[in-house]
Amino acid sequence: MNRSAQTVAWMGLFILLAGSFATLSASATTLAPRIFVDDLGRQITLANTPTRIVSLAPSITETLFAIGLGERVVGVTQFCDYPAEALAKPKVGYTHPSLEAIVALQPDLVLAPREFLRADIQSKLEQLKIPTYILNATTVDGILARIQELGRLLDASPAADDLAGKMQRRIQEIKSRTSRLPRPRVLYVLNSEPLITVGPGSFIHEAIEMAGGSNIAARARVAYPRLSMEAVLKEDPELILFPTGNAEGIAAGEEERWQRWSTVSAIKLGRLHRVPSDLLNRPGPRIVEGLEMLARTIHPEAFSGRGAP
Repeated sequence: MNRSAQTVAWMGLFILLAGSFATLSASATTLAPRIFVDDLGRQITLANTPTRIVSLAPSITETLFAIGLGERVVGVTQFCDYPAEALAKPKVGYTHPSLEAIVALQPDLVLAPREFLRADIQSKLEQLKIPTYILNATTVDGILARIQELGRLLDASPAADDLAGKMQRRIQEIKSRTSRLPRPRVLYVLNSEPLITVGPGSFIHEAIEMAGGSNIAARARVAYPRLSMEAVLKEDPELILFPTGNAEGIAAGEEERWQRWSTVSAIKLGRLHRVPSDLLNRPGPRIVEGLEMLARTIHPEAFSGRGAP
């Protein structure tokens, strides 16, 4: 073999080896464990993309379906009623999820809200080495961020980023319609006896402000404060909102109890409104629908003769 032929042969071998190393490197990258940090500050290590997911909140279930991952959902709560396909998924409980039911579904990831996952269940899942990721959105922007984080967690970033982008554009349009209008005083009734409402640190409080209202509990020190009737009378809300629904919210007709407070402006103006709890109380994709509904309730004049954002 002459020198020229040897050179060509060595170059061919080098190219072949380089291609092999590139393939091995790409495989190693694909197989390398990924580390995520949840809203409790816990590190979650995923060796592979999760394909069997148990969702412990309606908002999480709605997000998974919205970004095209409904087929990966193998277990949900009894309150996961949207979309309709979620109703057919096996149920594992809600505020008291069944560990046995969760384990029987052989999940490779459990997604849970901070407020409802009991410490003993969390500890058992950790012992069984079932990754558990906790989400806790306290702002509207936080809801969008959690959607995108789930996209990264589940290798569905394009769909999650697209959804978050569309939501952000609708939010900006709604805010632009109400930003220069008067801000009526609003009371959001989560519970009547005792009276519980929303305050700073709650995404519902933020939604009220975005929709052009002024939350009468804006100076509260906790996200879900209790109010005395004396405080309500002093703040004199001009609108009172009652979240109602089949699974969540207060009982229908609750507003009738408020008629006795005839000096409250909302009573005198007849501005007591029911709002769908599943749109506003769930930190998921439909919060934008809830926000628009709030804006239309607080400022119907901003939408007169105009279509949805």
